[in-house]
Amino acid sequence: MTRIILVRHCEAHGNTISVFQGHTDSDISGNGAAQLELLGLRCRNMPIDAIYSSPLKRAFQTAEAINQYHHLPIQIEPRLIEINGGDWEGKSWNDELPVLYPEQMKNWNMRPFAFHPQGGEAMRDVYERIWAAITDIVKENQGKTVCVASHGCAIRNFLCHALNKPIEELNDVDWCDNTAISVIDFDNDLHSHVISMNDASHLTPELSVFAQQTWWRPENRVDDGGENEDSRS
Repeated sequence: MTRIILVRHCEAHGNTISVFQGHTDSDISGNGAAQLELLGLRCRNMPIDAIYSSPLKRAFQTAEAINQYHHLPIQIEPRLIEINGGDWEGKSWNDELPVLYPEQMKNWNMRPFAFHPQGGEAMRDVYERIWAAITDIVKENQGKTVCVASHGCAIRNFLCHALNKPIEELNDVDWCDNTAISVIDFDNDLHSHVISMNDASHLTPELSVFAQQTWWRPENRVDDGGENEDSRS
């Protein structure tokens, strides 16, 4: 059995100013730094044999926080990166995206499996890419426990696949808070078993991004994108 401890990055600047940050390499926020302190303490006594990260700073600094008590080499895996937003990169969730791209905004919220921004990456490609990346990591680390730092949309796609759901059921999989942890076991035949999902119990309510927002709740996934302070990528 091989265990994957999958962690979403801490809050980053793009989250705080409510823009689509995708491949944009945002710095972490002050709140994100405080989240990492608690995440590092939570992971201090976890048995971790290897650590992998997306190449973006917000994920790599999350991996560094986890690694402060483990002292392992952090391996960069480019396929763990967030969805490429193309023309959506850097644009406001509230003032620009619903106006400029109303049809794709509806897809993002209501039919995410059909989402494909101009100049960017199709959601279907993220679904396949993140699965291939993590199953390759599993193959390279048979019998070990591996920590992986990635991103909200990418993690959501991976969990959908790990739950044996087709991408058409992506909206049935919840989003995860910043620094939330999911645990997935793989057998030798690469069959996945999701042990836990989106656990951010190490955060206080003051540090939790999701405690301050409601967009992520299933009932609030509306056609026009919903409310302010979006923190999806």
